[in-house]
Amino acid sequence: MNFSNITWLDDKGHVKPPLMLYLLLVFIARGWCVFIASLTQATDRAGLVTLFYPHKSDFLMALAAGAGALVIYATVIAERKRKPAWVRPIFPYMKWLLVLLLILDGGLLVQRVLHSYYVYSWSMGLDALFLFWSSLYLYKSKHLTLYFNDWKEKE
Repeated sequence: MNFSNITWLDDKGHVKPPLMLYLLLVFIARGWCVFIASLTQATDRAGLVTLFYPHKSDFLMALAAGAGALVIYATVIAERKRKPAWVRPIFPYMKWLLVLLLILDGGLLVQRVLHSYYVYSWSMGLDALFLFWSSLYLYKSKHLTLYFNDWKEKE
């Protein structure tokens, strides 16, 4: 018998969100992270943004895709408090929303590759690697599946 899954439960018996879920949400919302980091530079705010996103349209699309990750993050925070009843019916479908956001992120990666005329850059290579790992994690993670199935509508 394997009792390692007991560490996944909180003190009330609910499945805790996995750490990889938070890292996955940061990966999807990396456009927002770059935007927030660029606000800390007083002299050249656009310099950091153009380092990661040379084209303005790529950056705006990353912000749009990251908005979905921010919604999922807010839902996870609401689930931890178990307060709003309107979140309960949509919570089991969050995994599919994550899959949709990863597909959108893959499309944005293809757009960035096309804008760079197929020239390799380290940021696109790392994005492709993290996209692949994230897809595998969504497919294989037992902890994430149990977490999304924990808060179901009451019968």
